[in-house]
Amino acid sequence: MKPLQYKELQGNWASVALPINPDDSIDYGRLEEEIDFLVTAGVNGVYTNGTAGEFYTQNEEEFERVSSLVACSCEKMHVPFQLGASHMSAQLSLERIKRAKTFQPGAIQVILADWFPLTREETIACLNRMAEVADPIGLVLYNPPHAKRVLQPEEYSHLKKAVPNLIGIKVADGDSAWYETMKRHCAELAIFVPGHHLATGVMHGAAGSYSNVACLHPVGAQKWYDMMKHDMSQALDVERRIQYFMNDHIVPFITEQGYSNQALDKLLAAIGDWADIGTRLRWPYRWIPEKEADRLRPIAREMIPELFPT
Repeated sequence: MKPLQYKELQGNWASVALPINPDDSIDYGRLEEEIDFLVTAGVNGVYTNGTAGEFYTQNEEEFERVSSLVACSCEKMHVPFQLGASHMSAQLSLERIKRAKTFQPGAIQVILADWFPLTREETIACLNRMAEVADPIGLVLYNPPHAKRVLQPEEYSHLKKAVPNLIGIKVADGDSAWYETMKRHCAELAIFVPGHHLATGVMHGAAGSYSNVACLHPVGAQKWYDMMKHDMSQALDVERRIQYFMNDHIVPFITEQGYSNQALDKLLAAIGDWADIGTRLRWPYRWIPEKEADRLRPIAREMIPELFPT
């Protein structure tokens, strides 16, 4: 597909999660079935190798195969796609960017080098080199709260000036004052916020989400995003109930039991039951037993029926 510009980068994007076998290998048969569902779900786009894609566990052969499967399916169905080329090593990330570029995605997602916090100058140098390798394909920076260097709103304007090929950012959001500050500093960047805050984000000018709600159900998440365009009050009501469900039934797996974010993403997909992904994570991370998805599925469907197509 043609490279996306920042104004074209928007909406509800669904993550590709890895179905993992008991021997820690990727189950490519189940992965292809998952991708087949995503490319017919009507989402604004599909992306690989985010947190739910367990990019940090993949060797380079696996990275190549996952990227190829998604690129081929999305091209065939004319679905926009982005490829994650993230790695904790900036050198390995550069190699992934080179390979991702050959598949001609709409954008390439990256993280900052992650062993030791980068200075401002090192952050610019890191992204500049990545952008040079990716050119003419734009970069999307994933800068989550657990990154070694979490950027502040005013830093993004410096980054954009220094790295024109940076077109989007994936960040944790804030209050209305945070959005106003981001508007001033990110005029030419597509801001992507957490999926369960998307209606509030769109209301304040966010471009979209690489969505945990799409993990729960990509079709329902897309219908919710489309609702925001014509009935924001109803969309905000759905968001309120999504957040109740998340806070009461999902977040405690982190705060009380110490599971990782990727464990939660796979739990959400198992609750949605739209593909045979499973909750298993690759070693050394613990996964949430699938019986928890069975327990929570009727609760989710009762609280937020709009997300579960009949």
